[in-house]
Amino acid sequence: MIDLQTIIPRLVNDGIEFAIIGGVAATTHGSSYITDDLDICYARNGANLERLATTLAPLHPRLRGAPEDVPFLWDAETLRRCLNFTLHTDLGNLDLLGEVDGLGAFESVRALSVLTPIFGVECAILSLDGLIAAKKAAGRPKDKLVLPELEALREADQDCGPPVTSTT
Repeated sequence: MIDLQTIIPRLVNDGIEFAIIGGVAATTHGSSYITDDLDICYARNGANLERLATTLAPLHPRLRGAPEDVPFLWDAETLRRCLNFTLHTDLGNLDLLGEVDGLGAFESVRALSVLTPIFGVECAILSLDGLIAAKKAAGRPKDKLVLPELEALREADQDCGPPVTSTT
């Protein structure tokens, strides 16, 4: 299980440009989906890659599922050379995505995100519409399973209508 209350503020406070996607995003929108990792889409500009490498280095990131003897150098150059990473860190499992199926790169994901207070910081979290589009595009069995719930949450959100305001 990932320590969300430590890693999310660390990423925000260190100025990382990212948006939360996947199971944690679904949960913040009311889903009952349980996840054991944090999925983020991150900006791939040079300054953000440097910050991301520096922020995660003390957490000893290593490739999840790879044998321990496989060499892995964690730095900004590694981030530049590859797009997506499934990592295990001292705080738990973290997936870094440079692009999201059905949505594209960080700029597109960020445009479909909402700023949400979480663990004492304000963070970009992929909207329900964005999550639904990404899950449909990914097409994995686990994504298909959560789609009906996400669509029901979106429908319930739309049924509530705009907030009522007083005229007195």
